[in-house]
Amino acid sequence: MHDLLSVACHQVVDSLRDVARPADRRRQRLAALGSVEEVRSAARSALPRVIFDFVDGGAADEVTLRRNVEAFDRLALSPHVLVDVSDPDLSTTVLGGGVDVPVLGAPTGLCGLVHVDGEAGLARAMQDAGSVYTLAGMSSYSIEEVRTAAPRGRLWFQTYLWRDDAIVDGLMARAVECDYEALVVTVDVPRSADRRRDRRHRFTVPPRLIPRSVVDGLRHPRWTRDLLQHSRVTAANIAGMGDDAVRVASYVDSQFDPSASWDDLRSLRARWKRPLVVKGILRPDDAARAVALGADAVVVSNHGGRQLDQAPATLSVLPAIAEAVGDRAEVYLDSGVRRGSDVLKARALGARACLVGRPIVYGLGAAGGAGARRAVDVLAEELRVAMMLTGVRAFDDVGPGLVEAVGSA
Repeated sequence: MHDLLSVACHQVVDSLRDVARPADRRRQRLAALGSVEEVRSAARSALPRVIFDFVDGGAADEVTLRRNVEAFDRLALSPHVLVDVSDPDLSTTVLGGGVDVPVLGAPTGLCGLVHVDGEAGLARAMQDAGSVYTLAGMSSYSIEEVRTAAPRGRLWFQTYLWRDDAIVDGLMARAVECDYEALVVTVDVPRSADRRRDRRHRFTVPPRLIPRSVVDGLRHPRWTRDLLQHSRVTAANIAGMGDDAVRVASYVDSQFDPSASWDDLRSLRARWKRPLVVKGILRPDDAARAVALGADAVVVSNHGGRQLDQAPATLSVLPAIAEAVGDRAEVYLDSGVRRGSDVLKARALGARACLVGRPIVYGLGAAGGAGARRAVDVLAEELRVAMMLTGVRAFDDVGPGLVEAVGSA
C-alpha cells in the first residue's frame, strides 16, 4: 500500500507540473499530435482509466469495435497520377448545406465526464472547422447551452424512440427553438448492451468513490479538479426528471423501448417538420424502409461497436445500403473512422460524409475543445494528403474505382 501511495504521489507531482506548464507549451504539445492514435494516447494519459475506457470501450468482447477499424485496412486506394492536385477541394454538402470538411460530429453522451468543456467544446470545434455537430440527447450540456456556445454552427439534435412521446416532443420543440436544423433518431438501442470495461470498473454516473478510483483521480489532478469545480456529470436535457444523477440514469434506462417499431418512426416523422436522419442502419432493406417513411438521410452505424457485438463492420455493408437508397436520400458512414484516408474510402463506397465520435472525444479528453478541433484538423489534413496522392481534385468527384479489396474479407 505504501508503494502504491508513493507512486501515486509522484504522479500527482508530475501532473501538477503539467497543470502549471505555460499555455504555449501545451499548445505546442497539442500541435504535435499528428494522428488520431496520437490524440487517443494523449487522452489516455490525461484521463482516469475508468473514464478513458468509458470512451474507448465497446460491447461484450469488442468484436464489432475491432471489425469497424480493420475493415478499412482491407481496402487499398488505387491512385491516378499526373493530375493537378495543387488545390484539393475537401468540401461537400449535407442536407443541402455546405461543409468545409466531410467529417461531422457524431452524437456522444455525457462528455462532461471527459472534460469540463464537454459538448459545448465539441460544438465550437465543429463550428470552427466549418462542419456539423450532432448533440446527443444524453449530453452534459443542454440544447440551449450548446447553441449559445456555437452561435454560428450547424447543429443537429439526436434522440431515441423513447417510451414517453411527451419527453421526445419536448426535446424536439427546444431544438427547433434553438434552430437545430435536423433530428437524428438512433434506432439500434432497444436496450443497453453489456459494456464489460464499464462493468469491471463498476462505472457509474457520477463516478463511484472506491479506493481504486480515488487513487486514479489523484494521478489525474487536472481532471479531478475540473470535476469537483465544474461538475457536468448528468444528462442536462432531462434535468429535473430525477432527484440526482443516479436516479436520472435509471430513468433514462427505463425509457429505452424494446417494443419500438416502424410505426413509431412514422409517427416521429409526422411530428418533426425538419430534415430527419435515421442512425443505426446496417441492412439495405431497413435503409430503404426508413427512406420510404420519410428519412432525408440514413447513417450506416453499429453504434461504434457499443451495442450488438457480432454486427458487421459498417464499411462492409455501406455499398449495398448506398445502392438501395440511391438518390432518394443521403447516406453517411459512422463507426471505425480513424484516418483521413478512411473518409476517402467511405466516399468511394457511397457515403456522402462520415460521422466521427471517438476521435473528437479523444481530443476533448486530451485538451478540451482545442483538442477536439485538433482531431478534426488531423483528419482533414490526412484526407487532403490522401486526395493529392491518389490524384483526386475534389472530394465530391470520388467514385468506386478509387478502391480495391486486399486480403480476406
